Amino acid sequence: MSTACSSRNIFVPLLCLFLFCFALPCVKSDELQILQNLKSALNKSSTPNVLDSWEPSANSVCNFNGITCNAQGLVKEIELSNQKLTGVLPLDSICQLQSLEKLSLGFNLLYGAITEDLNNCSKLQYLDLGNNLFTGPFPDISSLTELQYLYLNSSGFSGTFPWNSLKKMSGLSVLSLGDNPFDRSPFPDQILQLKNLTWLYLANCSLEGKIPPGIGDLTELTDLELQYNYLSGEIPVEIGKLHKLWQLELYSNGLTGKLPVGLRNLTKLELFDASSNNLEGDLSEVRFLTNLISLQLFENLLTGEIPPELGEFRKLVNLSLYTNMLTGPIPQKLGSWANFDYIDVSENSLTGPIPPDMCKKGTMRGILMLQNNLTGEIPATYANCTSLLRFRVSNNSLSGIVPSGIWGLPKVNIIDISFNRFEGPITSDIKNARQMGTLSAEHNLLSRELPEEISEATSLVRIELNNNQISGKIPGGIGELKKLNNLNLQNNKLFGSIPDSLGSCSSLSSINMAYNSLSGKIPSSLGSLPTLNSLNLSWNELSGRIPESLSSLRLSLFDLSFNRLTGPVPQSLSIEAYNNSLAGNSGLCSATIKSLKQCPKDSGMSKDVRTLIICFALGAVILLTSLGCFLHLRRTEKDQDRSLKEESWDVKSFHVLTFTEDEILDSIKQENLIGKGGSGNVYKVMLSNGVELAVKHIWNNTDSNGRKKSRSTTPILGKRGEYGYTYKVNEKSDVYSFGVVLMELVSGKRPIEPEFGDNKDIVSWVSSKIKTKETVLSIVDPRIPEALKEEAIKVLRIAILCTTTLPALRPTMRTVVHMLEEAEPCKLVGILITKDGDHKKKESMDSAEDHKFNNLKL
Repeated sequence: MSTACSSRNIFVPLLCLFLFCFALPCVKSDELQILQNLKSALNKSSTPNVLDSWEPSANSVCNFNGITCNAQGLVKEIELSNQKLTGVLPLDSICQLQSLEKLSLGFNLLYGAITEDLNNCSKLQYLDLGNNLFTGPFPDISSLTELQYLYLNSSGFSGTFPWNSLKKMSGLSVLSLGDNPFDRSPFPDQILQLKNLTWLYLANCSLEGKIPPGIGDLTELTDLELQYNYLSGEIPVEIGKLHKLWQLELYSNGLTGKLPVGLRNLTKLELFDASSNNLEGDLSEVRFLTNLISLQLFENLLTGEIPPELGEFRKLVNLSLYTNMLTGPIPQKLGSWANFDYIDVSENSLTGPIPPDMCKKGTMRGILMLQNNLTGEIPATYANCTSLLRFRVSNNSLSGIVPSGIWGLPKVNIIDISFNRFEGPITSDIKNARQMGTLSAEHNLLSRELPEEISEATSLVRIELNNNQISGKIPGGIGELKKLNNLNLQNNKLFGSIPDSLGSCSSLSSINMAYNSLSGKIPSSLGSLPTLNSLNLSWNELSGRIPESLSSLRLSLFDLSFNRLTGPVPQSLSIEAYNNSLAGNSGLCSATIKSLKQCPKDSGMSKDVRTLIICFALGAVILLTSLGCFLHLRRTEKDQDRSLKEESWDVKSFHVLTFTEDEILDSIKQENLIGKGGSGNVYKVMLSNGVELAVKHIWNNTDSNGRKKSRSTTPILGKRGEYGYTYKVNEKSDVYSFGVVLMELVSGKRPIEPEFGDNKDIVSWVSSKIKTKETVLSIVDPRIPEALKEEAIKVLRIAILCTTTLPALRPTMRTVVHMLEEAEPCKLVGILITKDGDHKKKESMDSAEDHKFNNLKL
C-alpha cells in the first residue's frame, strides 16, 4: 500500500515534467510565428538591418535583435524603441507571448489605434508606446496590474483617459501621459493612490481645476511635471512634503497666490519652474533651496527683493525672473561659483550695479537686464566673456565708457545698450563681432567716429545708433554689409557725404540719417535698393538735384526736407503726398507741388544734353561730307536744272542769314544734287560770302482742292505752303521731326518699313505698340544692351510726346531738351552711332526730313 502510494507520488511530477518538455517546443514554435507576424507588420523600418535577424530558420528567437528571453527560452522583453519603425501594432498577436514583461516601442512612427487586445499582455511590467503617431482613445488596461513603468506621452491619444484602470497598479513607479490631446478633466484622484510613484509626467494633457492637497502623499516623487495645463488656485502647502523632489515644473498654468510656506523644505530641488502664472508675494521661500541649478519664475506678479542668498548658491546657472515687480539690487556674487549660463531679470524695478562675476567661468551665454533702474558701469570682466550670445541692458540708468571688448565679442548676436548714459566711442574691436546681427545703442552719449572696421561685422542686420553724439564721416566700406536691413543714424553729428557704397547694401529697407550735418549729393545708387521702404535724410546740408533714380523706389516714408537741394523734383516724386517731405529746400521747383516754386520753362541745358546735340551735329557734318559723292551727276541733267530755276519758290530759313533768292535758285541744279528724299531733293548751295547751305526742294503732294496727288516736281508755292500739318516752318513742326529722329534711334528702323503695313509709318507703328509693357519693349532695337533699355524707353516717351497729332499739345524744344537731360540718353545715342556707323546716320537724318511732310497722325 505504501509502495503504491510512493510510486504514485513519483509518477505525477514526472508526468508533469514530461508534458512540459513536450509542450515547450510547441510554445517556442508559436513564439517564432508571432514574431514573424510582428516583423511583417513593422518591416518598414528606415533603420538598416533592424529586423534582418528575425529569420524563420533561426535556431532561437532569443538571438533576434531586440529580443530578450527568460531562463526557459521564452520571450521576456521586446526592446525596439527609437528604430523609426512604422506600421500598425498587431497586439492580438504580440500579447500571445505568455512571458512578455517588457514591450518598449517608444520613439517610432507607429500609427493606428491601440486595441483592447493589450489587456492580454497581463504580465507586462514595462510598457512604452510613447512618442508615436497613434490616433483615437487609449483603452482600459485594468488587467495590467503588474505595471511599474507606463510611458504613453506624445503619442496622439485623445478622448478621455481611462483613469480608473490605474487603481490596481499599486507598484507603478513611472507614469508619463503628458503631451496628448485628451479631453479636459480635473486632476485624477486615482493617481493619489499610487504611493510608489517617483516620476509623474502629466504636462500638456488638458488637466484643469486645483492641484489636490493629496499630492503631498506621493512622498516618493522625485519629478513632478504639471506644466502647460489649465490648473488654477494656489500651489498646495502639502507640496512641501515631497522632500525627494529634484524637479518641480508648474509653468504655463493659471496658478495664483504666494509661493507656499514649506517650499523651503524641498532642499533637494534642483529645477524649479513656476513661470507664466499669476503668482504674487515675495521670494523668501526660495532662499533655502541651496541646491537649485535653475530657477524660473518669470511672467508673474512677484514683488520684493531677490534674496541675497541666491548669490551664494553654488550650483545655480540659470535665473529667469523677468516681467515681475521685483525691487532692490541683484545679488553681487550671483553666478560666481558655477558654470553660469544666463540671467534674465528684465522688466522689473531693480536697482544697483550689474554683478561682475557671472562670466567668471567663461560659460555665460546671456545677460538680459533691460527695463530696470540699474546704475553704474558695465563691469570690465564682460569684455572677455567670449561665450556671450546676447548682451542686453537697455532702458536703465547705466553710464560710463563701454569696455572696448564688448563691441567685438566673437559669438554675440545682439548687443543692446540703448536708452542709457554710455559715453565714449564704438571701437575698432567691432571687426571681431562676425556673428552680430543687431547693434542697438541709440539714445546714449556715444561720441567720436564710427570705425571703418564696422564693415567687417558682415552679419549685421540692424544698426541703431541714433540720438548720440557720433561725429565724423559714415564709413565708406558700409556697402559690405549685405544683410543690413535697418540703418538708423539720425540725431548725431555726422558730416561729409553719404557713401555711394550704401547702394550696395541690397537688403536695406529703412535708412534714417536725419538731423546731422551731411553734405554733398544724394547718391543715385540709393535708387537701386530693391527693398528700400523708408528714406529719411531731412535736416542735413545735402545739395544738388534729387536723383532721378529715386523715382523707381516705392517708399512709405520719404523725407528730404530742410536741406539745400536744387533743381526740379523728379516727376514720380512730385506728388502732394510728399509735400512736407520736400519743404525747406528753397532751390527745389515743381510743376505740381504747390508749396514749391514753379520750375521755369527753360531750366538750362545739362552736359549730357549738350553732348547729345554735339552727337547730332557731328552726324550732320558727316552727312554733308558723305553726300558730296553725288556731285559727279551734276552734268547729266542740265535741262532739268533750267526748268527748276524757272519755277516759283518760297524761300524760308531757320536762322537769319544774308543771301538772296537768286543765289539759292542759281544753285538748284543737278550738279549740286547731294541727296534725295521722299518729299524732295537736297542741293548744296555755296553763297557769295563763302557759307555753305543744304537746301531742300519740297514737292507739293496736294492739288488746289487739298486732294493728294502723285509725286511731281512742282515746287511748293508760297501761298500753297519749303510744312508738316500746316506747311509752315515753326517750332512745333521742328519738334515733330525731332521726335521722328528719336523713334528711329530707339527702334533702329527707318520712317517707312514694309513691316509697318500699308499706309503706315514709324509714328503710327509706334502708336500701335504702346499697349502693354511687352509690346513697348518690342519697339526697342535689340542691339541696345539690356542695361540701357530703360533709358531707351524714356527717350521713346519723349518721341511720342513730340509726335502728338495736335501741334499745340507738343512740348516746346526747350522742354524736350529738359526731358532729355533727365532721361540721360547720351550713352544710348553713342552706342547706336557706334553700331550703325556713318551710313546709318546719313539715312536716318535724311529720311527724317522726308517724313516731315507725310502728314501722319498718332
